[in-house]
Amino acid sequence: MDMKIIISTATNEFKQKLTDFCKNHATRELTPELSQEFMQVTKDALATLGMTAVKEFIESFDCRKEHISQEGKLYRLKFKGERRFLTLFGEISISRNIYQPDIGGECLIPLDSYWGMKREYAAIDVRESILYSSSQNTPEDTAKLFQKVALFTPSATTIKRVIKKEGEFIEEHREEIKSRILELETLPENTDVVVASMDGANVLLNEKGKKKGRPRERPTDKNVSESASCYKNAMVGSISFYEKYDDVRPVRLSSRYLSRMPEDKALTFKNDFEKEIRSVIDNPSIKSMDKIVLCDGARGIWKYVKSSEIFNGFELLVDYYHTMEYVSKAAEAIFGKNNDFGTHWYKKWKKRLLEDNTAPQGLIRSIKYYRDTYKMAKHRREALDSSLTFLKNNKDKMNYADFMNRGLPIGSGPVEAACKTLVKQRMCRSGMRWSRNGGENILHLRTLVKSNRWETYWNWYKEFKKAA
Repeated sequence: MDMKIIISTATNEFKQKLTDFCKNHATRELTPELSQEFMQVTKDALATLGMTAVKEFIESFDCRKEHISQEGKLYRLKFKGERRFLTLFGEISISRNIYQPDIGGECLIPLDSYWGMKREYAAIDVRESILYSSSQNTPEDTAKLFQKVALFTPSATTIKRVIKKEGEFIEEHREEIKSRILELETLPENTDVVVASMDGANVLLNEKGKKKGRPRERPTDKNVSESASCYKNAMVGSISFYEKYDDVRPVRLSSRYLSRMPEDKALTFKNDFEKEIRSVIDNPSIKSMDKIVLCDGARGIWKYVKSSEIFNGFELLVDYYHTMEYVSKAAEAIFGKNNDFGTHWYKKWKKRLLEDNTAPQGLIRSIKYYRDTYKMAKHRREALDSSLTFLKNNKDKMNYADFMNRGLPIGSGPVEAACKTLVKQRMCRSGMRWSRNGGENILHLRTLVKSNRWETYWNWYKEFKKAA
């Protein structure tokens, strides 16, 4: 490697572009348009300088031996081959010596292996930029973003290929990645409370399923019981850490998230979630902390929680704000819409649930009284019965007054927000339909980014690729 040659070659390209620009604009006065032209030319010149320098630098390390012995095979130098690679400065063509084995088989290209680009197109730092941006944006938006702010400009198709390849890599090595992350993570300082929450978010899948909603009434020759796409629940989980204060509500210090595309019985999600829980409760300091499972009223989730030994020792609480939605629905069913008596009844129980541990039983008795005393339309009675069923099923998980007195959280806001930020914002845009694998690739990226685990993962990724 001769650094003088590399520097000279690269800087000559840069100088030439700027020289040509200055010659062509020597007589012009400075204007906003001229300054913009100059900055664009400088940007292009920098890209050219970078591509030239990288090309010269990489090629200077190529193996020049006539033959190589590797793993008992003898490889002989046959020819030079060109291959294009995407770098931070743009796409470059690298000339490499290619070796072939005497006994036949796959060729050996030492230079590709030297700089970690065997069977790769995008350089590792380019891959990181693509993946990080794609966790937030569509491939098309990511391509437009790079056109504006970067020296390399991958197409949307290239971006999709990188997402697919690296997403499948994460799925294949999911257990190793999870173990590495959990090994390095520590509980936030001053943690007093650990809250585990789960919820679901509907995702439109690109597969046949039962059609939901109001049935079609017009004549048609199509099968209206099925549609080419269907909504199914992606699972989302959060583990949140809080610090308690005497006079104010607890402060959330941080949250860790995980998510999975729709899956029968959510077995993979549950396995991953339990590993996250295990990593927390195995920490010696957790013994002095409050441990809570806090979710909405989904019966499937609570059935799983109560049947899983991992949650032994956790206090169970149904989200207060979800409960109040049912109380509001009951008030409307009993008193009608925009009724002063209904508003008063709602506010009374809203306050009592936060102050009196026996309030859930009193609320149930009050609803039963109105149900049995008042005459009401069928739809209002059904709404009231729905609220009553929810309260009966969850009355043992509505100790809001006790939690308030102890300075504990009573809302599942982190997981509710995670459903929006992890799933809805990225995967439920207009016209989007997902394969399960394609959606999983995106969720892998988003959970790493939103959980502030990206740097840990990417450092592991670089170590893995270096050792491969």
